[in-house]
Amino acid sequence: MPDRHPDTTPDRHPDTTPDRHPDHNTPHLPDGHPRRALRLGVAGPVGTGKSSILATLCRELAGELAMAVVTNDIYTDEDARFLRSAGVLPTERIRAVETGACPHTAIRDDVSANLDAVEDLEEAYGPLDLVLVESGGDNLTATFSPALADAQLFCIDVAGGGDVARKGGPGITGADLLIINKTDLAPHVEVDVAAMVADASRARDGLPVLALSRHDPASVAQLTDWVRELLVRHRSGTHVPTDPGPMAPHSHSHSHDGS
Repeated sequence: MPDRHPDTTPDRHPDTTPDRHPDHNTPHLPDGHPRRALRLGVAGPVGTGKSSILATLCRELAGELAMAVVTNDIYTDEDARFLRSAGVLPTERIRAVETGACPHTAIRDDVSANLDAVEDLEEAYGPLDLVLVESGGDNLTATFSPALADAQLFCIDVAGGGDVARKGGPGITGADLLIINKTDLAPHVEVDVAAMVADASRARDGLPVLALSRHDPASVAQLTDWVRELLVRHRSGTHVPTDPGPMAPHSHSHSHDGS
């Protein structure tokens, strides 16, 4: 006997999950989530373009990854407001930490305020794939504690001079990725980008160096592919956080401005 009451109820929970890997030429991420998101620290001197890098990563990856951001400034929430106004993520997923002290204090010496912000975001909006933690602007020795960041990239830029990479410091020599930013400005400041990359590569003993301009799609693609590959290793358990090394003896007689 035919069913007199066929089930014509529409699916109340259709699968509307977007394709997280629309570009099959990029590294695929395995199914499932790790115990928590990958936490990627972004450090570097004042004005090198850290906030711009965060904005670029959010624009490029937010369509395929669940993301959140924590920014650090000494007395303001300037960087968080910049990212919110740029519309790169829902505003509630961008949190500001006002360190009230030298930026390295909150990313290395006492990471509790940043950890609280990261964990609050994961609890409120999880499961997340990636949380970006931006340091306030500091010097060439600033590094993240492995207790806060699973990996870290360090940012310098061509406007700081072509010799910056040769000056070393744990951020330059030991970060998981060194970015030489704003390469589109090199002709205007008379910097040889290839020579700067070569200097950085020698200082880093084989660790990766990326010459980046947000106006250059090829270099942006290299950055996002690096993040995707790092996330694959994080999820598989093959990425082991390393400590680039402690900061050099550091005087607080100077000031840090913004990031």
